[in-house]
Amino acid sequence: MSAVPLRIASGNYDRIQAIKTGEVGIEGCQVDYVNLAPPETFRRLFEDQEFDIAEMSFSTYLLTRTRFPFPYTAVPLFLSRVFPHSSIYIRTDRGIDSPADLKGRLIGIPNYHFTRGLCVRGMLSDEYGVEGEDVHWRIGGIDTPGGLQYMQIDPPTGIDAEQIPPDQTLGAMLAAGEIDAIITYRDPQVFTDKVPHVGRLFADFRGPEQAYYKKTGIFPIMHVVGIRDALLAEHPWIAAAVMVAFEEAKQRTMPHLTDLDALTITLPWLVAEAEDTINLMGVDFWPYGVEKNRAALTAQTRWSVEQGISPRLLDLEEIFVPSTI
Repeated sequence: MSAVPLRIASGNYDRIQAIKTGEVGIEGCQVDYVNLAPPETFRRLFEDQEFDIAEMSFSTYLLTRTRFPFPYTAVPLFLSRVFPHSSIYIRTDRGIDSPADLKGRLIGIPNYHFTRGLCVRGMLSDEYGVEGEDVHWRIGGIDTPGGLQYMQIDPPTGIDAEQIPPDQTLGAMLAAGEIDAIITYRDPQVFTDKVPHVGRLFADFRGPEQAYYKKTGIFPIMHVVGIRDALLAEHPWIAAAVMVAFEEAKQRTMPHLTDLDALTITLPWLVAEAEDTINLMGVDFWPYGVEKNRAALTAQTRWSVEQGISPRLLDLEEIFVPSTI
């Protein structure tokens, strides 16, 4: 049987390198691996269905399961994960000293359904009683006009969410004091440039995020991996083969994080950080599969309904290829 050609797209993470280089193969397949920044992958996937297998925004994928026809099904491989506390940027001269102070504020987001926003709002609601309707949302691009345009949805009833003018950016509005905060998937340029009065709500976010994990067991999932449905129908074994390969690729990179012989990442205290993380979260601190991720999956599917992104709670069998659960 000839090898099945696969075009795969994701970010250029350490955990995918062995597949990209061919050191780890996907059994029965010939892989063409494309590295793109996530917003570009998502645009080309959700709009054009360009890839056979691709990294997907988890929140956007959830809304496709009930709102839009979309010819991909996820497997429980979580290529990107980020705790939410570090993603809230504020005007530091507005008396915003705690999450409760966000109530009544103007907060910018690149779209309503992006995964980082889902998780920040979920955390703010669960831990601090700040609900989506307590905030005035302003939608637009962070550093360049436009925002995240793929799979647009109308914000739910009861949510004040308006598009900013098409020639403006949320970063510039924050710097000018026209909005009070931004929730985003990357540092706004005005934060990187150290513009006066722009900072994080959780300036020392590591402590609150670790405390959040200890309390909830949630390590939020940003991106999953989707496989084209036609490919799964023709070759149902591919889902398992992809799971095996990505897990092996991840396992091959993990020892480098605690190897003092020659640091694999340009970070002086890489090994100390890795050891601290293992002490807190265990050796498999970036787990794939459903069982070790139930806390995050349960929370994020609940948040999607609570925030009006998904119209109903999805079962895991509706989210993932059943054979991979």
